[in-house]
Amino acid sequence: MSKRSIKITVSAALLAAATLATAAPANATSPKEPLTDVRIATHFDLSAGQMPENIALLPDGTANVTFAASRQVAQVTPLGKTRILATLPAPADGGVNTPVLGFPLATGIVHTSDGTVYVLYATGTADLTGLWRLRPGKAPRRIAALPASGLPNGLALDGKGEQLYVTDSVLGTVWTVPVTGGTPTAWSTAPELSSTGFLGANGAKVHGGALWVSNLDRGTLLRIPIRPGNRAGTPRVKASGMVGIDDFAFTGRGDEVLAALNGPNTVVRVRPGGTGTTVLDAGDGLQNPTSVALRGNDVYVLSAAYTTATDPNLLRARLRNHP
Repeated sequence: MSKRSIKITVSAALLAAATLATAAPANATSPKEPLTDVRIATHFDLSAGQMPENIALLPDGTANVTFAASRQVAQVTPLGKTRILATLPAPADGGVNTPVLGFPLATGIVHTSDGTVYVLYATGTADLTGLWRLRPGKAPRRIAALPASGLPNGLALDGKGEQLYVTDSVLGTVWTVPVTGGTPTAWSTAPELSSTGFLGANGAKVHGGALWVSNLDRGTLLRIPIRPGNRAGTPRVKASGMVGIDDFAFTGRGDEVLAALNGPNTVVRVRPGGTGTTVLDAGDGLQNPTSVALRGNDVYVLSAAYTTATDPNLLRARLRNHP
């Protein structure tokens, strides 16, 4: 699918959810606290489908990323160089039946300490949709099938490195899968995970004995307790009013997060009480931000340029006064 087709497919729904901000020069410096030294570290190739969707950081600052439209897993070095690790197989029908979006896309990504990378892939076909594993020097392998009628999106790893949690943005479900693979279990189907017409449950992170999940359509950030026996507790809305929220990351200050708002073209700082403040916007170079990651006080933000169709990129910044 061409970048123009992808833009048209995605933009209609995103623009219905939130007004898109006007892009501004990519090298502008944000005056907004608590971020400093804001800069675009890497520009990606839009014509090659390099629309970055999700990120997982290695200890040395290397970023593992998924490129949604090119179905690829890549690494971006601390110096900003991009290397393709793998390309997931294309569906026979081209992915036209991928729910809501109409094109196959690589989404959530995490990695374990032994270098294994786990990636989600949505194609609208039963033979490819699911959780994929990539080990160094080996070809990608699907280790868990997920419903072709859904859109697996966010991926989180538990603190013990034993279970993976998968959000499905279309089916309004959180699945759990052992890191060894196997048959997924529907961990939560709470109404708070459902969409209102486009995409529901989205980003996912394990933090403080709970799975935290964003809901793009509803603009909410949920906390779902992880009960003994890996049972899901009752979701609680921790923040709201953020329509277009995609992925997010905890800053290390308790429950404070930085969250990417895709349609509005902003990154917001959400304090534990639920108050949100914009800390980055289009003037800093954001182009439909999809995910945020932190390593110490280094902040990484991916922009996919789904609707701006101009400059998919990786933005870097510093978090001031980080503990």
